Amino acid sequence: MDVSHPPEEGDEYTVERTFDHENVREFGELSGDQQPIHTEPDEAGRLTVQGLLTATLPTKIGGDLNYIARGMEFEFVQPVHTGERITCTCRLESVTECDEYYDIQSTAVCTNEDGEDVLRADIDGIIPKDAVSDE
Repeated sequence: MDVSHPPEEGDEYTVERTFDHENVREFGELSGDQQPIHTEPDEAGRLTVQGLLTATLPTKIGGDLNYIARGMEFEFVQPVHTGERITCTCRLESVTECDEYYDIQSTAVCTNEDGEDVLRADIDGIIPKDAVSDE
């Protein structure tokens, strides 16, 4: 991920991931969300991925950008299952330069292999200027 320039409106970042049974089980243990849909495979042998585990995709991008979130609003559009390749694209919708940081409004959309939205997010946060190198 290119973080070598100051953030600009319209910048987009993408990450992909396929969650497996172990990811779902570990997240369930950590979060306490161990509903049967997360612990008992369906007729196809899949587990349903916890919504907040899916939401780690935009937070992965945020971590790479040194983006400190102040607010995150998620819409979980449809279930994600183990074995599905999920693609997340985050877009910087507005960037306001302040003295010591950039104030950022962004959106994220996670899609499944069929191109269907599974998660949408609005994220408000900052990127400290000292976390960006403007070579």
